[in-house]
Amino acid sequence: MSELISRRDAIKRGGLIAVGLVAPRWLSTIAEADVLQVAKGGKIAKDTVLVVCQFSGGNDGLNTVIPYANKLYYQMRPTIGIEEDKVVKLNDQMGLHPAMAPLGELYKQGKVAIVQNVGYPQPNRSHFKSMDIWQSASPDSKLRYGWIGRHMDFVAGHGTGNPVYALGLSTEKPLALAGKTASVPCFASLADIQAMIGDPDSERMLRAIQGMDAKPGSPESVVQQANKTALDAMDVLATQLQKFTPKQTYGTDPFGQGFKQISQLIATSPQTRIVYFSTGGFDTHARQIDTQNKLLGNFANAVSAFQAEMEACGRADKVVVLVFSEFGRRVAENGSQGTDHGAAGPMLLIGKKVKGGLHGANPDLANLMNGDLKYQIDFRQVYASTLDTWIGGDSGVVLGQQFQHVDVY
Repeated sequence: MSELISRRDAIKRGGLIAVGLVAPRWLSTIAEADVLQVAKGGKIAKDTVLVVCQFSGGNDGLNTVIPYANKLYYQMRPTIGIEEDKVVKLNDQMGLHPAMAPLGELYKQGKVAIVQNVGYPQPNRSHFKSMDIWQSASPDSKLRYGWIGRHMDFVAGHGTGNPVYALGLSTEKPLALAGKTASVPCFASLADIQAMIGDPDSERMLRAIQGMDAKPGSPESVVQQANKTALDAMDVLATQLQKFTPKQTYGTDPFGQGFKQISQLIATSPQTRIVYFSTGGFDTHARQIDTQNKLLGNFANAVSAFQAEMEACGRADKVVVLVFSEFGRRVAENGSQGTDHGAAGPMLLIGKKVKGGLHGANPDLANLMNGDLKYQIDFRQVYASTLDTWIGGDSGVVLGQQFQHVDVY
């Protein structure tokens, strides 16, 4: 059952939030997060926004960012290798999948940073375990909660209440957004926000329950005030969303609709600093060519429209999109015109303020580890760079240790 359905049922039935003291957790605690903190070693704007885009299923990085000048690439992929004359060339060695031509245009403008050979020690090929590792930023499972959730816990202790600091576009909350005290509201779509707030009876009931008198200064009164603050913020957001219509053309696919809704959020909610969403289908064990062509094309078209939207509404200087997948694929193709679970792969950072270009060495196809690319850059280095330099956190606190930055901002 989705969190949204649970909330609706709770509101309409009333029994789960009796006497205003057992409110839904998302409502009780999201008011704790607020203003961005100045990053160590440099100043940062308070209104920077991070969009995290997850390619679920394990995207094949070698057919996304292609080492077309390396003969080993074609030897290992005689069927699914992308022909050199179709590659969107970035330089004389590397290029993009042909379906990603719109992203290639952004790359030419210096708005795409590609971090190559990203992974972690002792990689795990399980979807679930590797996704937990990426979302918790803890390969050894020593850290609890998600990396964004821990960041939320951190900023909650350094500012006043901002109930919409982070939002998730998903039916279930990903581990990345789980914090010890912070709670991030997740919605399957922006229409769900409208439905929740737009139901007069439900909202009236919840406000009435939360409004029951409590002794000033008591824990109960603090909970009630936090709930009211959160409700007010969501009410304002629902109203703001109605005032903005995206100008760009977006596809009806999940990427198109996802980036369209994210553009609405960013254009209308300046208090929102983190948006998280994911799209699946990247587990290409068979018939990879058609599947990846469709998925990467939808992504490239959507993120290109999104970037144009940000520039049109004056937010391009403030927004970066971070793209990851839980693992790459094996270097050699399998017998089903696909690829099996692998290890290292590329991460993408897209936005006007990233340091565009290729970061890290090109994939070394002659020096593999059990048929996989060896990782050269720990994904936590990218997280650390983003936390410290872009969204004003403290990577040492959030990640449990210091990691060398990747120079992408």
